[in-house]
Amino acid sequence: MSRVCTRALDFELRAGETLLEGLERTGHAVEYQCRSGYCGSCRTTLLEGAVSYQQEPLAFVAAGQILPCCCRPQGDVILDLDAEPVKQQA
Repeated sequence: MSRVCTRALDFELRAGETLLEGLERTGHAVEYQCRSGYCGSCRTTLLEGAVSYQQEPLAFVAAGQILPCCCRPQGDVILDLDAEPVKQQA
C-alpha cells in the first residue's frame, strides 16, 4: 500500500483506490468534476513520489502536477494540499 502525506495528515491508500477516493475517505475537501481526467478540476501538486495513469488524462497536467481522480501512486507520495480535513459527522 502507498502512504499519502498532505499538510493535514498521513494515511494509507487502500487497494484499488485512486488518490481522490483516498482523500475523500480521509475527509479532505478536494475539487473535482469528472473523475476521469478530462476536466482537470482536481489538479494537485505532487511534492515527492510518482504516480501512474491507466489512461493518459485529457486535461493538461504540467510538470509536478497530478490529477488525483484518475492516478494511482507508485509508492509513497507527498501532496501539496492546502485543504484541511473536513470533520466527519458521526
